[in-house]
Amino acid sequence: MSGYRVVRDYPHSSRKVWRALTDPELVPLWTTAGRGGRPEGFQPVAGAHFRFVARPIRPFWDGIVRCEVLDVEPPRLLRYSWLGDEGAQPSIVTCTIEPTSMGARLTWDHTAFAGIDGWMMAKLLGHVRRNMLDDPAAGFPAVLERLDDAGNMLEPIG
Repeated sequence: MSGYRVVRDYPHSSRKVWRALTDPELVPLWTTAGRGGRPEGFQPVAGAHFRFVARPIRPFWDGIVRCEVLDVEPPRLLRYSWLGDEGAQPSIVTCTIEPTSMGARLTWDHTAFAGIDGWMMAKLLGHVRRNMLDDPAAGFPAVLERLDDAGNMLEPIG
């Protein structure tokens, strides 16, 4: 089994990080560094089925990742299954938010990729996810800057 882990500290409240991570209107603003997938049908409720829909990469990927929320403990934990074209078995995404003295730490674990194709997908997705969580102009940090400490938008989306 393969996977990747990304740990990032942000100078923002856990509530703000949770909102940027789970609000379906905000997620497309930072996934794939601002050009990314939108979560269709996402609700932070265990058992909820949803899809990430992004631009397809033909003939390799249809642009759809099928997911199911497995565990939720706002504003601390979000865990969901992830099934794209990389295999018949879903991998698992676990996002944990911990308060720190400077703000909040987000740990993104994506595990349970099987076989050589899974290993390659973990390498690719790890690189892509690091860019999304680091890009100050169009990634997760940019969205965090648009929210107040309670997680409310400071400026309209768009």
